[in-house]
Parts: sequence; C-alpha cells; structure tokens
Amino acid sequence: MFGFTDETVIETASGHGGSGAVSFRREKYVPKGGPDGGDGGKGGDVVFAVKENLRTLAHLTSKTLFKAQDGEKGHGRRRHGRDGDDVIIEVPPGTLIRDEQTGEVLKDLTGEQQRWIFLRGGKGGKGNWHFRSSTRQAPRYSQGGVPGSRRRLRIELRIIADIGLVGFPNAGKSSLLNQLTNAHAKVAGYPFTTKIPNLGVFSTGERIITLADIPGIIEGASQGAGLGFTFLRHISRTSGIAYIIDVHEENYLEAYGKLHNELESYSEELVRKPELIIASKMDLPKAQQRLQQLKEALQGKEIIGLSVFTGEGMQKVRQACMRLVES
Repeated sequence: MFGFTDETVIETASGHGGSGAVSFRREKYVPKGGPDGGDGGKGGDVVFAVKENLRTLAHLTSKTLFKAQDGEKGHGRRRHGRDGDDVIIEVPPGTLIRDEQTGEVLKDLTGEQQRWIFLRGGKGGKGNWHFRSSTRQAPRYSQGGVPGSRRRLRIELRIIADIGLVGFPNAGKSSLLNQLTNAHAKVAGYPFTTKIPNLGVFSTGERIITLADIPGIIEGASQGAGLGFTFLRHISRTSGIAYIIDVHEENYLEAYGKLHNELESYSEELVRKPELIIASKMDLPKAQQRLQQLKEALQGKEIIGLSVFTGEGMQKVRQACMRLVES
C-alpha cells in the first residue's frame, strides 16, 4: 500500500449552468423570423463514488480542486447547450466526508458500489425563445445560467474490517495476519515494522472475515504518542477487537490493561466491542507457564495461546474470530 494516505483536504466545485442564447430565425424568405435562442446546458455535478479495491486516499492528494464542467450556452434554432460533465471522486469504503470549516459530518460512505451526488450543477438559463409573447415578439435578452456551488472538504478514511488486531510494537500482529490471511505485511525483529494499516481476509465455511492490523500502540497513543494515534480510528468500525500479547515481554501481565486503557481514552465505544486475547510466541521457552499466569490474572477472559511458527492454536484462533464476529 505504497503512499498510504488516510486524511486529506480538497476543494470541490460543481459546474455553472450555461446561459440561454439570444438568436432570431433567419431564412431566405423569412428575413424577420421570431426568436429561436435555445437553453443553456446544466452544469456538472460533484459525485463521490465508492470503489471497492481502493485502500487509500493518496490519489486525491495530487490536486486540490475537483471541479465539474460548466454547461454550454444555448444555440440558435432552439438548440440546447450541452450539459457539463460530472466530476467523479473515487474513494475507498469507509470514507468519512466532513465540512472543513465546521467539522460537520456530511456523509459516511461505507457501502460498496455507492454513489453520492454532493453538489448539484447549476441549471442552464432559458433562451430568448421562451420570452416571446404577443406584445414582445423580438426579445433581445435571455436568462443567465445558475452558478455552481463550491465547498472545502476534509476527507477521512476509517478502514472497515470485522476484527482489529491491537498490541504493542513487535507483539506478532503482522505475523498472525500473514498466517491467517492472504496478506503480505512486513515482518521483522524490531518494533514499528508496521507503518500503515494492513488488511487481510480468511474464510471459515461460508463466512469471510476481514482483519485489520494497525501500527503498534504505545502508552500515551490516545494523546498522540507514537504511531498508534493516527490509526486508532481505523478500528472504530470493527465488530470486535483481538488483543495480541507477547508472553515474553516483561510487562505481559499488564499489557492487556494498558492497551485497554489507551483504547478507552480514545473512544469508550472501542472497549464495549466483543474482544479476544491472543497470547503470541508460544513456541518460546516458559511460554506455557506464562500463559497460565496470564489466564489467572485475567480470569473470565477468553485467552488463546498461539504460535505462528508451529501453528499451535491457529485453528482455535480461527474459530474464536468467527464467534467474535457473530456475537
């Protein structure tokens, strides 16, 4: 996901309506024909379209103004001016559109194949043909087109997934994602190898489950520390949370509490979601002993021991993810 961008500001403008034409019929044997000015064309609309295979807003950063085409002005012989083309702004599923000045949420584009007309183009003006009457047989004026609208927007991406993987840096989230799904997240033996949210999917029976791996959280993430703050919003749409705890870290018994507190500080809705705790790196020494201690410290919580290296617990994790989504 090169060039990942999850927030940007753009200017949008719909097209102006074309002016009506001032024209008179002129033929060889009709030197003083009546008015025949046609109407102006309608201005183009500003349209947002959800594109399923998009995962970033990076394509919107290459320009700041998205403007629809103006309508063409009318022609003689009562010919209508051409309508302006719409400007289509493609966005990923999970895009939130806000007014840049007020912060008001204007639209939450969560569905696939969804289109939303944000700004309508201006109507075209009437040609002088419309203004003829028995007392005004040669009107020399027409109606101007209606101007388009202009708005400045803040575009935010909140990734849609069934389960969000949450943990401290180097806890094994990306390894789990790669093992369970078709993802190819970067894995290395040092913290913060995950710089952007990664998505992966796997199926259990007829159900397809989407996992989101966000950059590792550190204490203070909900106040802006580390890489986690920017991406915490990406797990706000998930059905459930899977906490990944490395049982070989010194603070493994306090890890769940600290992670839980960071999520709660960011949004209380996050900690009300169904949850699952996965104890990672069970292939290393003393892992079974530490897993038992973790279960005693967090009585009543579902905790599954997992080794991505040996495959221990992988099937249990799949089944637990299914229960988590169905709950």
